[in-house]
Amino acid sequence: MTGLPNFEPRYALYFTPPPGNPLTLAGDRWLRRGVSDLCLPLGMRDAKSHQLLIEEPRRYGFHATLKAPFRLKPGTSRPELISAIEKFARSQRPCPVGPLRIARSGNTFALKPRCPTPFARSFASRVVSAFDRIRAPLDSWELTRRMQAPLDDVETTHLVTWGYPYVFERYDFHMTLTGAVDVRESDEVQRCLEAAFGSALDDDFAIDSITLCEQENPDSDFVAVKRFPFNAPPIEVSNNSTEADNALPSMRLPVEEIFRLQEMEKTENNEKRFLR
Repeated sequence: MTGLPNFEPRYALYFTPPPGNPLTLAGDRWLRRGVSDLCLPLGMRDAKSHQLLIEEPRRYGFHATLKAPFRLKPGTSRPELISAIEKFARSQRPCPVGPLRIARSGNTFALKPRCPTPFARSFASRVVSAFDRIRAPLDSWELTRRMQAPLDDVETTHLVTWGYPYVFERYDFHMTLTGAVDVRESDEVQRCLEAAFGSALDDDFAIDSITLCEQENPDSDFVAVKRFPFNAPPIEVSNNSTEADNALPSMRLPVEEIFRLQEMEKTENNEKRFLR
């Protein structure tokens, strides 16, 4: 990581499960982040093999990317970034993800939703767009490094425009667990991961916050600065149409229904703007 004079801190906007959640504990143990229990995960042969396996994802911590690492635009301060995230989080409602599974992601392993998550892609797209005004453009070193990956024309355009190739229609919600895994070892690694995470994957997960992470210098890990829970009030069902309805307690809509209503509202607003 040499050759980077005057390195400026990088920031990233991640989804991280709540502190103390079984998934958080399992992820931190696997990646050796913020835990005192350094016992080898079940099935791993030795500490060196495990360290090599997690070397790259460990630097970033246990997370799903919402907005990939970026430097702040000149003239923008860290407190301004925090203020912008606070304002954004106050207006957001949880985005459904559902239970997770261990899956191959290219030549790595990651946690992915068991079912399609179109709302997660839509939400991540909003995050990318909302905070791009405070992102500094990629410098030549960053651009060159990113271009080493095999990108198609759409991904290259996203990289130049948004600073990251896998956004919008190319976004894939995942929580990376390993670096590259030799195909001959993939079955063994999968068994180790299944033992390490077990039932922690079975909860009905939702993106219910944004975590701001910071990397101070090229050799440091990304560390969590602050977690911003979403504070938008829940949408509630109106139960005043009949006497029987009035006898029922107020019920909160499922998260999927909340997002369906939000999408309907956005469509109606767009149509109104078009007709003006």
